[in-house]
Amino acid sequence: MGRIGITTTVPVEVIFAAGHEPVDLNNAFITHPDRARFLEEAEAAGFPTTTCSWIKGLYTAARRLGVDAVVGVMSGDCSNTQALVEIWQYEGVETIPFAFPYDRDPEALSEQIDRLCRRLGTTREAAEAQKVRLDRVRALAAEVDRLTWAEHRVTGGENHLLLVGCSDFEGQPERYAERLERFLAEARGRPPSPPEVRLGYIGVPPILDGLYELLESFGARVVFNETQRQFSLPYPGAPLAEAYLRYTYPYDVFSRLTDIRAEVERRGIQGIIHYVQSFCFRQMEDVILRKELGVPVLTLEGDRPGPVDARTRTRLESFVEMIEGLGL
Repeated sequence: MGRIGITTTVPVEVIFAAGHEPVDLNNAFITHPDRARFLEEAEAAGFPTTTCSWIKGLYTAARRLGVDAVVGVMSGDCSNTQALVEIWQYEGVETIPFAFPYDRDPEALSEQIDRLCRRLGTTREAAEAQKVRLDRVRALAAEVDRLTWAEHRVTGGENHLLLVGCSDFEGQPERYAERLERFLAEARGRPPSPPEVRLGYIGVPPILDGLYELLESFGARVVFNETQRQFSLPYPGAPLAEAYLRYTYPYDVFSRLTDIRAEVERRGIQGIIHYVQSFCFRQMEDVILRKELGVPVLTLEGDRPGPVDARTRTRLESFVEMIEGLGL
């Protein structure tokens, strides 16, 4: 079995079908105790300080983990991935391109999945069988999500960690399922703890530490993690290509808007925190999101890993107080 790094969520069903273990390089970077050093190593290798910290973290994670190959998403994620893949190629890392078609063309996506199957030496049929296997684990993640917003037994931080882990299932789906089942058994025994303010979190997962816990200390809770939920691919039963067409993250902001609006209404969300990463092209989407969501929006920008700074803490506290004052 080889270890295949991924730069974002991809059809991991193909990787498992080929007998390999996917490794989400983002998760490997951000959970590493020496993650600040990851950035220093990338900058020492020549990456500009103005490069997104996630890209620098991906670069070092692939080097440190010694993955056998990396699936790089060339369309549908970060605009810097192409250059990153070229650097890996130059340094002798085997790279496998994958692209989510911008126009969401079903045939184009299906061909990308088939190409990935051929490159890894497996078949579409085997990958579809893995979709059935992984959907059983995703159903547990969906229950974690439901307990967050419907029963108030799961915190926003717990929701974030357990859903974002579905990008690669930590390489061992059955073991990840056991982890989710243990957590669910414990969470179901908790008394409900409704928050004073119900928030949504949209944008890429945060690089900042303690964000969710800080909000909880102000009486607020994130009851919707947009991208993390999408990483858990909440489309059970759908064939592989259809599920990844419905997956909103790689496509235009308008499909994201439709999904976010539906969840704002369903979950009774009173305000939105839009997290944007420094030097990321997705920052510009804030122009549209702020105008179209219909609830108050606080935009936060993060750069390098670390705790929430004093200014951001004050802004978060003021945002929660403002929502309480509005009585939304």
